[in-house]
Amino acid sequence: MTDSRRRDPRIDADILVDFTGQDVLLFHHVENISLGGICIHGTTHESVGSEVSLNITFPRLEASLDVRGVVAWVNKEAPLDMGIRFTDLSASDKDVIRRYIAGRTGDEG
Repeated sequence: MTDSRRRDPRIDADILVDFTGQDVLLFHHVENISLGGICIHGTTHESVGSEVSLNITFPRLEASLDVRGVVAWVNKEAPLDMGIRFTDLSASDKDVIRRYIAGRTGDEG
């Protein structure tokens, strides 16, 4: 999906995610994040359309989120990453992501 088709802008991230789908994968690097979803770098991927559980850790905020998502796309060749669209963000989950994005962009209000 091109950036022009995204509803929510993505921001480069320095956070980690654990996710559970068919496999349990720990400490994967999040390439970028938005209110709509995340891009995860790694050599193991779920199938497009698979539902996954995510635990996203935001060390700078001393916060973590337990959320669900659906695999939207997978790159099985370089750069070996996977896009996951969030499906159940609560208002407080969105607030954590907004605070993280604001801190990364220098727009902390």
